[in-house]
Amino acid sequence: MDADVIVVGAGLAGLAAAHELTGAGRRVVLLDQENAANLGGQAWWSFGGLFFVDSPEQRRARIRDSVELAWSDWCGSAGFDRLDDEDAWAVRWARAYVEFAAGEKRSWLAGLGLSWLPFAGWAERGDLRAGGHGNSVPRFHITWGTGTGVVQPFAASAHRAADAGLLRLRHRHRVDELLVEGGAVVGVRGKVLAGDDAARGVASSREEVGDFEARAQAVIVTTGGIGANHDLVRRYWPQRLGTAPRTMVTGVPAYVDGRMLTIAEDAGARLVNRDRMWHYTEGVRNFDPIWPGHGIRILSAPSPMWFDALGRRLPQPYYPSYDTLGTLRYLRTSPELAGHDHSWFVLTQTMIEKEFALSGSEQNPDVTAKDRRAFARQRLFGKGAPAPVEAFTRRGADFVVAGTLEELVAGMNRLTGTPLLDAAHMRAQIEARDRQLTNRVTKDAQVQGIHNSRRYIGDRIGRTSVPHRILDPAAGPLIGVRLHILTRKTLGGIQTDLDSRVLGADGQVLPGLYAAGEVAGFGGGGAHGYNALEGTFLGGCLFSGRAAGRHAARAL
Repeated sequence: MDADVIVVGAGLAGLAAAHELTGAGRRVVLLDQENAANLGGQAWWSFGGLFFVDSPEQRRARIRDSVELAWSDWCGSAGFDRLDDEDAWAVRWARAYVEFAAGEKRSWLAGLGLSWLPFAGWAERGDLRAGGHGNSVPRFHITWGTGTGVVQPFAASAHRAADAGLLRLRHRHRVDELLVEGGAVVGVRGKVLAGDDAARGVASSREEVGDFEARAQAVIVTTGGIGANHDLVRRYWPQRLGTAPRTMVTGVPAYVDGRMLTIAEDAGARLVNRDRMWHYTEGVRNFDPIWPGHGIRILSAPSPMWFDALGRRLPQPYYPSYDTLGTLRYLRTSPELAGHDHSWFVLTQTMIEKEFALSGSEQNPDVTAKDRRAFARQRLFGKGAPAPVEAFTRRGADFVVAGTLEELVAGMNRLTGTPLLDAAHMRAQIEARDRQLTNRVTKDAQVQGIHNSRRYIGDRIGRTSVPHRILDPAAGPLIGVRLHILTRKTLGGIQTDLDSRVLGADGQVLPGLYAAGEVAGFGGGGAHGYNALEGTFLGGCLFSGRAAGRHAARAL
């Protein structure tokens, strides 16, 4: 035996599993096809949002949350409809995760040194139905340090274990096969890749320089999903979401290629819910890309107006921060929009200064550096948009800034090369919305949502601007943002039980094999069902990776 356990994938789920294993004194080999600079995987690049239920941050803002409310929201979003088959374990994982988010999750992470911004964010507000999709209350807790900060204690644990001789880090080792003997997984086989000093996230060489084989009592697969593999995204794109876009931007590094899903299936693992995926509709091209097709997601508060490619305002509930997949479905299933892969935000300078945030650790240097003074200076008391947002406004290929609506629409049409937008038609829609601000009461659902947002202190202080007319010159200039579909998460994957043990085609445990994180649909092969509530991806990696590590440590 080369180790007690082999962990394949050095992302957050793999690090969480290794943390539990080495903490129990088990010997671990951690394999990853990328170099040491990429320790932490996708999570390192994230905004660091975590889903908590009934947290101190919520209570401070007089938000009353509970397991019952969170579970209602989760079920209304997930829409589990394969309970006798592909969702059989997923729904159990979902319930266990909600209870974890309301229980020891926060204290466990706080014990590792994590802390969070003072107020929870209100992401994925939903489809406007009490029993439907979405978060009834703010639950998106941004970690000081962003995703980099979430990764840090687990990466540090790995390095300490390596120094103690319990963990061997094997970078540039690509697993191509799971070894199965006597019906049990006993190891891995693959290729050693040529050394590559590429910076974190940059696509690396696939030159093969040797072979390797490693054996252990158990193998834990934690290799992520398919978000960078557009061919696989299109292959599994579900009919319910219409036609897949011809062009998309990519929200994850190139190594998120889905290879291990097929490799695990070849070894006997059961893959489920492969038609469930999570992509954003608010992607913009990064003017300073790190990986191929690098896109950034705009996390907007609810004030900007959202128009389709033909210049028509999106209907309710397809507003910024509300219903991610609902908006995607609308844009991809409307026949007249099928030939267009973009939509538009139209907003004011006043809105962008307070309401735009960019997803990613590198786009939030103040939070990533845990610089509380810079955060307060830029986001709470500063004038102008945060520096990264301002940089996109000036340099981003998808941003248009103009003093009048006619100039703005002309610039938007120049950007697409086709005069799809009519200034008079857009003016009529914007003026109709602006007239709804004359009174504090309104029939416009988006304006109602803005008022609702401002009743939450966290949004009023730091996220939602004072309601104002878009065509008010004092709030200008006007800004148009072309939005692309941005690939991100795989919601299905390898089916597992509550100990992260992989199940075979017969529904029985496949001895010696575990899976955690996105490759396992964040637990059970799809704990989110059809829709996510945000802040649940990093947490799903931690929860399932922890379960895999703990059970494997006990079982050896």
